[in-house]
Amino acid sequence: MPAKKLPKVTCADCYFMQHNLCALGLGEPCSTFRPAEANLKPPAQLRLLFYAPGEPEPIWSFPTAAERAALHAAETKRSRGKPTAAGRR
Repeated sequence: MPAKKLPKVTCADCYFMQHNLCALGLGEPCSTFRPAEANLKPPAQLRLLFYAPGEPEPIWSFPTAAERAALHAAETKRSRGKPTAAGRR
């Protein structure tokens, strides 16, 4: 089965070039290339999973960004309900 051919990208496809933010002027995509359609959204990162030797399921993993945001929101909500040192809420 032949390898899937990827579309060729150019500087004209780059977010930085389309918004006149490119300072390189190389004429070819560089290491800072970001597709203009993505609006600088970084690519998704892989999750780091920890496995115990011989176990088929991970025993622990770092939380996703959504899980961290939910945890932070819950902590903020809890801290708002606690009285301060002056006895105020």
